[in-house]
Amino acid sequence: MATLLVICVVIGIALVVLAASSVRVVRQYERGLIFRFGRVSRLPREPGLALIVPGVDRMHKVNMQVVTLPVPAQDGITRDNVTVRVDAVVYFRVIDPVQAIVGVENYRFAMLQVAQASLRRTIGESNLDDLLSHRERLNEGLELMIDSPAATWGIHIDRVEIKDVALPESMKRAMSRQAEAERERRGRVIAAEGELQASEKLSQAAARMANTPAALQLRLLETVVEVAAEKNSTLVLPFPVELLRFLDESAKRDAVQRGAKAGEPVPPAPREPEANESSERGFVRW
Repeated sequence: MATLLVICVVIGIALVVLAASSVRVVRQYERGLIFRFGRVSRLPREPGLALIVPGVDRMHKVNMQVVTLPVPAQDGITRDNVTVRVDAVVYFRVIDPVQAIVGVENYRFAMLQVAQASLRRTIGESNLDDLLSHRERLNEGLELMIDSPAATWGIHIDRVEIKDVALPESMKRAMSRQAEAERERRGRVIAAEGELQASEKLSQAAARMANTPAALQLRLLETVVEVAAEKNSTLVLPFPVELLRFLDESAKRDAVQRGAKAGEPVPPAPREPEANESSERGFVRW
């Protein structure tokens, strides 16, 4: 009886161990592949409890979450012969667990190698301005390049992003000088446009003041007030040009009258040149 009891206990323990080894837990974000004698026997197991045959079946769990794969910085030469260092990041997920495990030995390592090669190819086919300004288009092209081999491995590429573009110091200095020259050019163009607009407005104002002498006098008085407000020690005396002309004509009339009293011949008054007189000989007769 004791021997039979021991045998029953041993058999019971073996059954418990066998039952425990045949139960597997598949998480919500995983899928379980059952390999029976080296072959995938059935479809991937869904999340929950999964039973396998101990010693016959072997379960391999595949993560179905989105994987963030950083791509190490790659050195390359752009199309316009500039040495740059570019790194990126790839977001992908497994959509076919069977193909991801059976089709490739290590899909993570394979994805890393494809991403590095594609990034180097993108650097060589792009200009420096494209790497700095048109990253969206480069990201789309890089995603297509990586997605082509990944689709055969049961992997879907969600997104590819170029993180940073490192430039040599000499190129940074050249770009800073270029940006400074461009801003200086814009400043000069804006100043020239301002001078042009100001000259147009001044021309219009001069034409309007020519028709209204009172406006010119008011503007003169405003200028005097402005100068007096800035520098109080400065004395501004406006002297009209018409007064100079009047004094000049008065001096000429006085000279003519004095000459007439003294009996000297009176010089003829200047007149305008006649319209019918020719200037072919190089002079005009007055």
